[in-house]
Amino acid sequence: MNLQQPAPLLPPVHPDVQMKPLPFYDVLDVLIKPSSLGASTAQRYHQEKYFIFALTPQQVREVCISRDFLPGGRRDYMVQIQLRFCLSETSCPQEDNYPNSLCIKVNGKLFPLPGYAPPPKNGVEQKRPGRPLNITSLVRLSSAVPNQISVTWAPEIGKTYSMSVYLVRQLTSPLLLQRLRMKGIRNPDHSRALIKEKLTADPDSEIATTSLRVSLMCPLGKMRLTVPCRAVTCSHLQCFDAALYLQMNEKKPTWICPVCDKKAAYESLIIDGLFVEILNDCSDVDEIKFQEDGTWCPMRPKKETVKVPSQSVPKVESKYNHSSVVPHSAESTSTKKADVIDLTLESSSSSSEDDADPPLKKRCVYISKTEEMHAKGVLTYQPSTVRVPNVQPLDPSYLTSTLADYAVPFHPSTLSGVANSLKSTVAIDYCSD
Repeated sequence: MNLQQPAPLLPPVHPDVQMKPLPFYDVLDVLIKPSSLGASTAQRYHQEKYFIFALTPQQVREVCISRDFLPGGRRDYMVQIQLRFCLSETSCPQEDNYPNSLCIKVNGKLFPLPGYAPPPKNGVEQKRPGRPLNITSLVRLSSAVPNQISVTWAPEIGKTYSMSVYLVRQLTSPLLLQRLRMKGIRNPDHSRALIKEKLTADPDSEIATTSLRVSLMCPLGKMRLTVPCRAVTCSHLQCFDAALYLQMNEKKPTWICPVCDKKAAYESLIIDGLFVEILNDCSDVDEIKFQEDGTWCPMRPKKETVKVPSQSVPKVESKYNHSSVVPHSAESTSTKKADVIDLTLESSSSSSEDDADPPLKKRCVYISKTEEMHAKGVLTYQPSTVRVPNVQPLDPSYLTSTLADYAVPFHPSTLSGVANSLKSTVAIDYCSD
């Protein structure tokens, strides 16, 4: 009895897979439905599959008229041809996910893939971040010639991937903000009910919260909120600015709430009506406090008067303390002394004077610890060394001499002699006349 082996189960060519919608792209048409990248028994390590699609004249026209020339000769299209990969799962809409060792060729030309993301831990295999691929630059924009896509990948055990191609229109953050406003503002009563629920006393808890303080500053840009919004999936009251949040996700789509770090998709964003009222009523307040009954009050900072102390100038005693100076005569023999030669004194011109009169030496004065403590903070006067010229000592005999040793001979004169001298002088003067 020959038993035939059952044929391996092949995945369907077009599985019922739904791709997760992208906020910054509107799908205009589906060029290739989600197609399974089934594993082949002939090729074990690397699989390769070809896909063909063609554009209609209307689609070609929409792509061409959306062309925009960028600096450097590059071209950008607002209407794009987008290639996406995901897991072949039908339980929920799938996010972009690339198979291992992926290689893509469009019309025989290699398409560059985004770089690898840094691994979270050592030893973990690096994965490319899942994102849609814009292949418009390699597509033949003609309705008469079809386009071919070649996909090469490495199969994984227990995982099957799907590939699809779409015609999409790229959107901007201001347009998404306008659409968010068109959804309407959430009723303030929803936020008040959430406040009462958070501030309701728990009978099983010993700690009761009586108020909540919420900031009116955006946690992203640290600026005052203009369009306060948050995700309906978040449980906090703190809002962030919708315009700044959309701008950041336009550059790098993460869609993570900046308050609680949880998923905050564009579809779940709402504009809080209570915060809109608060921002309109308080223009000079950056923080508010919610009460148990749902009311709120502004938190204005208290103005504290700062007293500037007058800077007191420390007084310095100008009078010196004579007791802090130790005279040379009062120095004890036990005090240490040091001889310092003063090199600043001028040298004499004659060598004989240098030999006879060497320069005086300065003597360092040492102060005891007790005297140093008393003299601390007081100016101390220390006389400088004065050089005295060399003077020959006097002979003691000069000091003991009397006036008798220096007697001058005295010759007394008489009055008659004086008269005779006067007469002779007058006679001489008369004769001369």
